[in-house]
This record gives sequence, structure tokens and C-alpha cells, in this order.
Amino acid sequence: MIPEKVRLILEANSLEALEFESGSTPTAEMAAARIGCEVSRIAKSLLFKDRHGAYFLVVCPGNKRIPPSALKRAIGSKASMTDAQETERVTGFRPGGVCPFGLEGVEILLDRELALYPTIYPAAGTDATGVPMNLEALERITRGRIVDFGP
Repeated sequence: MIPEKVRLILEANSLEALEFESGSTPTAEMAAARIGCEVSRIAKSLLFKDRHGAYFLVVCPGNKRIPPSALKRAIGSKASMTDAQETERVTGFRPGGVCPFGLEGVEILLDRELALYPTIYPAAGTDATGVPMNLEALERITRGRIVDFGP
């Protein structure tokens, strides 16, 4: 079931999430197979914390790894990925279903490469959802900053 906070944001932006059986889309590869698209169209969300304690949610193509040097350039310091418990505590979502909508106290960084695809699919707060949208809509809704993380 889509969390109420996410459902309200989707409704306010005339978006509708695709919903599947529980646990069917926890990885980018599984989400792509279930949705029927390339893995690169899955907008995976990864939470990082810098050495000062600031949080950054990177949203990038599902087949991409974010080089530490590119992340450091984007945020100005080193950062490491959070573990599952910290991710859930900070975002309110479990890994595999982290939704970039409605987060507080987290800077959203959107990989420019997502613009290559007319439709991308971020999670809607569960490991069984995907929201068809484009990067422009994702930027507007999240107030995220578009970053070039390189190829």
C-alpha cells in the first residue's frame, strides 16, 4: 500500500503509481523486469550522509553506480551510503522502496542522465511500486538539483 503522504503528492501532481505484488520491485533489475522497461529507466534512490551529518538522496538510473569523486564534487565533501536502518529512519522508507517525494532535511540530487529517457520510474514508497514520469516532473516535485555524475 502506498503511504498516504506519497499518495497525496501523486494526486496533487496528477500522477499514478504502478502497483505490484508485495516485494516484487526491491531492486532496479526486478523493477525493470516487472514494469517491462530497461533497468536504466528505473530511478533508484540512494541515501548518503556526508562527514558533517548532512543527508543527500541521489536519484539515478538503475544501472548506474555513483563514483565517490563525482558525489564529492556535487556536495563538496566525502559521503558514504547509509545502511538500511538509517535510510528508513531518515526517509521513512525501507531500501527497495525509497521515494524521493516529500522528504524533509534531505537534499535531493537528480542525475542528469535521467533526462535521456522520456519515462522514468521512481518508487512510490514501497518495494512494489513505480511512478511513470519524466525528469522535469521529478525535479519540480522534489525541488531536486540536477547534477552531472558522469557516465
